[in-house]
Amino acid sequence: MALIDFNSRPPIPAFDPNASHLANYRRVYEQSEQAVKNQVETDALQEYLDIYDKLDADYVVVKAKDVETTFGIKASNEDISEFCRNQGARFIGYAGVDPHKGSAAVRELEYAVKELGLQGLNLQCFEHRLPANDKKIFPLYAKCVELGVPVNIHVGTNFSTDCLMEHGRPMFLDEVMVTFPELKVIASPPGWPWCHELVAVAWRHRNVFIGISAVRPKYLAVQNSGYEALLQYGNSILQDQMVFGTSFPMQPIERAVAELKALPLKEAVQRKWMYENAARLLGVD
Repeated sequence: MALIDFNSRPPIPAFDPNASHLANYRRVYEQSEQAVKNQVETDALQEYLDIYDKLDADYVVVKAKDVETTFGIKASNEDISEFCRNQGARFIGYAGVDPHKGSAAVRELEYAVKELGLQGLNLQCFEHRLPANDKKIFPLYAKCVELGVPVNIHVGTNFSTDCLMEHGRPMFLDEVMVTFPELKVIASPPGWPWCHELVAVAWRHRNVFIGISAVRPKYLAVQNSGYEALLQYGNSILQDQMVFGTSFPMQPIERAVAELKALPLKEAVQRKWMYENAARLLGVD
């Protein structure tokens, strides 16, 4: 089974699970995260790596994050680069920079890609307290185009009551794509409660990919869940624009993979969701 996990957070010190502005996430994801904790016996990192060995995963994308201006937190590009380098070719790193830092953030992105070997940019817009079309971010989009790397943008609701929901609206991506048509964007998580809005943006812009991440895949097939459009369009006209991520440790890796495989997807479409589309984005075979 070919598999690329486009969103996974390894249990390493770079990621602080106790960030105060994300406390409400722990309430919302309590049951799912507890299922992860119940699987851990001794060495959390080794068990994490063993799961991907067991699944024979091809690649796993790990994303840095810089929200120092707004919340004083940074999972540094250096730490993510070091982790990926130490764990081998399976792990691919994305940079995280803070748009509020202006030209310094642009320089940091270029350094992360050219010197640290990171292969994309990660923007948690709600944590930056900016919509995706805020002009502070545009120099970073331009640099991504110049460097030929994609950008992952958090799209959809967030559960931090220190941030605004509206900063995750998919509609903001439309202006971004009109301005930067060559930019490749992974919109992840997949837009709830504005899933139809995200579908419309992705339908308009072939360089917008929808990341099925931070949601249990089974809910895409549940009537009135709000996610049904992702399955309907992702099984047809958007089948080449869907990628999959477990969002570990927000849910168990193996459970997320099993639920995705259980969706009523055409066999060829399932391969695209699980591997082929992400491989094209990452520039791997």
